[in-house]
Amino acid sequence: MPAFLFTPVVKWTLAAMGGAMIVQWAVKEARRINDELEAQRRVRVRIKDRENRPTLRRDPATGEYRL
Repeated sequence: MPAFLFTPVVKWTLAAMGGAMIVQWAVKEARRINDELEAQRRVRVRIKDRENRPTLRRDPATGEYRL
């Protein structure tokens, strides 16, 4: 094999290209996962009957919050 294929410049170039490929893959995966999570967040069931939902009220005697 020719010696110039293994010069330090070539090694650093290949390492930089490999690192760039790994970063690109990681960003792509993070975006895909975030898109899936956002889709699940949109599908989540919303409470439709808000006025009948129980709320906490403060008990003036004890200062604790109760339903």
